[in-house]
Amino acid sequence: MGAGYDDRDGWIWLDGQFVPWRSANVHLLTHAMHYASAVFEGERAYNGRIFLSREHSERLIYSGNAIDMPIPYTVDEIEAAKYEVLARNGLTDAYVRAVAWRGAGEDMGVASARNPVRVAIASWEWGAYYGDAKMKGARLDVSKWRRPSPETAPCFAKAAGLYMICTMSKHAAEAKGCSDAMMLDHRGYVAEATGANIFFVRDGEVHTPKPDCFLNGLTRQTVIGLLTDRQIKVHERHIEPAELEGFQQCWLTGTAAEVTPVGQIGDYAFEVGALTRNIAEAYEKLVRS
Repeated sequence: MGAGYDDRDGWIWLDGQFVPWRSANVHLLTHAMHYASAVFEGERAYNGRIFLSREHSERLIYSGNAIDMPIPYTVDEIEAAKYEVLARNGLTDAYVRAVAWRGAGEDMGVASARNPVRVAIASWEWGAYYGDAKMKGARLDVSKWRRPSPETAPCFAKAAGLYMICTMSKHAAEAKGCSDAMMLDHRGYVAEATGANIFFVRDGEVHTPKPDCFLNGLTRQTVIGLLTDRQIKVHERHIEPAELEGFQQCWLTGTAAEVTPVGQIGDYAFEVGALTRNIAEAYEKLVRS
């Protein structure tokens, strides 16, 4: 096993300055550590180019505003910092993590308006998110936790607090020997995996949950575009869990997951079929073009 994420060589961009990896620390009383006042982006660089980089930076700004935490850098400044991080660390194919949070300051209760908003960007080499499942098909549990209603949480922001139930769901899935878990939404419809969107295939047409209470992922949007370009019908709709029995193929999409086939969800099995492989190959070609 490699070194922990706190014990590595390299450089991290922190509030406009580069600091040695091991020195990129925050105080114990950082607000985000206690109240989840943080947003982030996960991105991948291929051959030195961050795929949909600007869109990710724009979403970081949006997410900050959505949780009442204006980020003190422009999209252009964040863009420049990300590429400088890659250069400083000598990376061309890498994962890029931009994160913004309420730091330590005058407030240490629920409110934090007087505390500074801090921003950091790190990058590291990261292979397939699901390991060999990317070839054989991931096995998914079905989570007991559900994605919240838009009236109860800022579900369209990529906010750290929204991932608490994802962490618990994935821990439970891994304890059963699964790669991940599929989550339902607050109404009982199929929503997504813990960190990836989900697609199904039936009779040559694609079905994917309507993103009306969870993140409409940038990779998800890209894959829908690839399918549309190939004149494959895509149905964005509410999907009942019982419908899984009638689907032949399934895959996950996300910046970390890329396009990963699914072989099983609970008691339902899926083939790693031609359409799944074709879309995975098309996505790989696109991000490296």
